Amino acid sequence: MKRLTILLLTAVGAFAQTAPPAPAKKAATAPAKSAAPAKKEEPTPDRPPGLYWIINTSMGTITAQLFEKEAPGTVANFVALTRGTKAAADKAGAMVKRPYFTNLTFHRVIPNFMIQTGDGQQGDGTGSCGFTIKDEIVPTLKYDKPGMLGLARLSNRNTGACQFFITVKEYPSLTGEYTIFGQVVDGQDVANKIALVPKDGNDKPRTPVKLISATIKRYGPAPAPAAPAKKAPAAPAKAPAK
Repeated sequence: MKRLTILLLTAVGAFAQTAPPAPAKKAATAPAKSAAPAKKEEPTPDRPPGLYWIINTSMGTITAQLFEKEAPGTVANFVALTRGTKAAADKAGAMVKRPYFTNLTFHRVIPNFMIQTGDGQQGDGTGSCGFTIKDEIVPTLKYDKPGMLGLARLSNRNTGACQFFITVKEYPSLTGEYTIFGQVVDGQDVANKIALVPKDGNDKPRTPVKLISATIKRYGPAPAPAAPAKKAPAAPAKAPAK
């Protein structure tokens, strides 16, 4: 805000004094506007309360509900990577915070099985994210239908991080082996189309299919945090034997 100073110089006769400068007038400050409350997305029959991952691909949009209660560590990892609040390796191997799921390639597509993406380093499934997370195998979650989101691994258990796959058919043999952290609720037809594109001998599409961007959206209130576990009272000390 610029301050406007008015100097009033008035000559009154030959020997008159110069009038003192008028005090600077401050422009009126507009009252601060209160921040508009964040708009809450209300649940609908098609979107029950929960956390959703919206994946924009070059062939359409896939929306999945994330299993934040069943696989909290995995979901927190993918949410942070999506929002760019967690560092992951770039193509040069440097750990960088940025919206990770941007302009990535679906590097593996297999009809009647699954589609896979998330390698931001090599683009062929061999790239490292610069960290790993632990598997979260939940007995109640099964690969018994299309559209299950699974945590891909570089090798043996607990080597997943950024890569994931979406099944296009039930695949029971994966149950108990790979973390399930979500379920497609809209756009399964897009995943099915991606699985059918022409591919090379390494199951990589001949014409690149891209994961263009991804966003996180919550419908309804966030779940209440779990209450801290209560410690059992310590047993009273026994008197020494006489």
